[in-house]
Amino acid sequence: MLDLVVFRLDDLRIALHLRAVDRVVRAVYVTPLPKAPDIVLGVVNVQGRIIPVVDIRRRFRLPDRAIALTDQLVISHTMRRPVALVADAVMDVLKFAEQDIVGSDHIVPGIERIDGVVKLEGELILIHDLDRFLSLEEEESLQRAMENA
Repeated sequence: MLDLVVFRLDDLRIALHLRAVDRVVRAVYVTPLPKAPDIVLGVVNVQGRIIPVVDIRRRFRLPDRAIALTDQLVISHTMRRPVALVADAVMDVLKFAEQDIVGSDHIVPGIERIDGVVKLEGELILIHDLDRFLSLEEEESLQRAMENA
């Protein structure tokens, strides 16, 4: 069984492996981070840790919108760093059998950043791989921006 944290961006459902999620917090003011990649909105302070906030909407080419007070930040981690993802709402932690998940290679060979897809109540949920979320160039640019802040 796989434990997935499912959240919503407009009508799109996204999931992360529970092991990659540290916590979910209410949206707070995001401090801009000069020279960060376009996908990075800025940084937040979470219990003394400065964490970059990534706009997952841009990755999925959804319309930009300002962060609302009702939004949530999914505090997660990649192999290299902690990140906060802006979500409209976190729905739940759900368990799925591995056989219920369709691997990304079976959908579109060579698709990046998505581990697979699972169906829930007639809707598709995209399972995201945070370790592949930022490109190498974006990761390096973010690292330089964080060091120079």
